[in-house]
Amino acid sequence: MITVEKTISLPDTYPLERLGNLEELLFFDIETTGFSGDYNRLYLIGCTFFRRGSWQLIQWFADRADSEPELLDAFFTFLSRFSALVHFNGDGFDIPFLRKRCRAYGLPYDFSSVKSIDIYKKIRPLRSLLGISSLKQKSIEQFLGIFRQDKYSGGQLIEIYEEYLLTREDRLYDMLMLHNREDLEGMPLILPILNYPDFMESSFRLISQHIIRRTGLSGEQDPYLVLELQSPCRLPTAVSWEGSLCGHPYEAEASGCALTVTLELFFGTLKYFYPDYQNYYYLIYEDTAVHKSVGEFVEKSARKKATAQTCYTKKEGLYLPQAEPLWEPCFKKEYRDKFTYALYEPEMLADSDKRNRYIHSFLPSAAGRPLPGGPT
Repeated sequence: MITVEKTISLPDTYPLERLGNLEELLFFDIETTGFSGDYNRLYLIGCTFFRRGSWQLIQWFADRADSEPELLDAFFTFLSRFSALVHFNGDGFDIPFLRKRCRAYGLPYDFSSVKSIDIYKKIRPLRSLLGISSLKQKSIEQFLGIFRQDKYSGGQLIEIYEEYLLTREDRLYDMLMLHNREDLEGMPLILPILNYPDFMESSFRLISQHIIRRTGLSGEQDPYLVLELQSPCRLPTAVSWEGSLCGHPYEAEASGCALTVTLELFFGTLKYFYPDYQNYYYLIYEDTAVHKSVGEFVEKSARKKATAQTCYTKKEGLYLPQAEPLWEPCFKKEYRDKFTYALYEPEMLADSDKRNRYIHSFLPSAAGRPLPGGPT
């Protein structure tokens, strides 16, 4: 086994405290002779980490076909110094592969003592938003303007490794180490991509709100609410999207720390449904419900017992659609509608908890969870 250790220079591209204590983070990547941990071998493990004010690189290389157990011993012994393991699709490939190789040699190692932070899993739900053709590490590097020297994929290097075992050529060794090193150096460099899920999960400060008018299909001037907000996270590149909340179209644009949402409001008459309909009469001619204490003075021919569907009062106004009942009273178009409306008042967005829950209904879900009435 060959062990390489060196100090490297990496730019400060992302607030790593969001991931954990800087000196407890270990970035890692592996190279293998195939995709199956049951039948293929591990020939290279590389790590980057921060110690005493600088970034360090360490690589363990199997210079012989029987060096694999040594690599595993060295890596897991080193891993015990850290509390978090950072990787790119390691949950899907690297970690399961290493577990299988440990089982193959009867080694007692696992990952139970460290937190797993998978960059790939964090950004996968945002792929369409980012407009990236694939989520390979090189594709993300190119999206962020990072271009590497290495021209080979991990799969292409398998034959190079097999040739190295036969020839021991330094040229082949250098190619193998370069690929792994650039994967490791590239991993911290692509961390700015995490600003996108961070942004989508952050709390927003309200900067301003105002109403604009747009000409609708009927020729009328439809009201739209424009919300200007600010996140503590800054995006490397602006993104925009559109969708529908409770059937009302919206547009969103995120640039730097700023988020702007433009949402169609509803202007007209909606119904408030009383929950205890057994205590109400429905007034046939007025098309409204009144409490029995009042309705008993109305002629019997003009009233009837209210049902859940007819126990309402109507109100005209400017309404904010809401996928969940954040603000009350909640109004509906019809009783069986799943979503509700709240009378719009600028003051309603002063409540930071409700405001952020509402704003997140417009955001692509960084956790991959579907949002009710959210982006289409």
